[in-house]
Amino acid sequence: MTDDETVEISQWAAAVRAARDEGFGYFDCLSVTDGGDGSVGLRLHLWDRERRRHRHLLTTVPAADGPVVDSVADVFAGAGWHEREAAEMFGLRFRGAPDERPLLLADGFVGHPLRKDFALASRAVQEWPGAHEPNEHGPAARPPGRRRPSAPGVPDFPIADVQEGAP
Repeated sequence: MTDDETVEISQWAAAVRAARDEGFGYFDCLSVTDGGDGSVGLRLHLWDRERRRHRHLLTTVPAADGPVVDSVADVFAGAGWHEREAAEMFGLRFRGAPDERPLLLADGFVGHPLRKDFALASRAVQEWPGAHEPNEHGPAARPPGRRRPSAPGVPDFPIADVQEGAP
């Protein structure tokens, strides 16, 4: 059985503590989705092993003044890694986080690559290395004259078509 509970952003940490106190003591994951309007959705998955029940806690973090939410790493230590990833990939800030060091990206990396507004500039500058786009299967799958799709967030640059049969 799964319980989904949507909470206000101001009650996020209190709701996580309340769920832990109700028996949901196993932290599974914390995930983030970009709302496309600057806000982000936050989902925490907990598990009660004795009663074999799941609980998802959900909230929306508004974009005003940059997305900020209270850290729950003091409630579940494993949440600290997930919060660091969310901070780096989505630009979400966790108030009171015990460790804010970069986790996955290179030092000096600018931007948040999992945000919808992050431009994938390398696809605009460099051709796809294969003969076809990843979702295409052979010459017959691509009708002649069709405009090649670009990755989301890539500015509209003219890109030379990849020659059929090129290595």
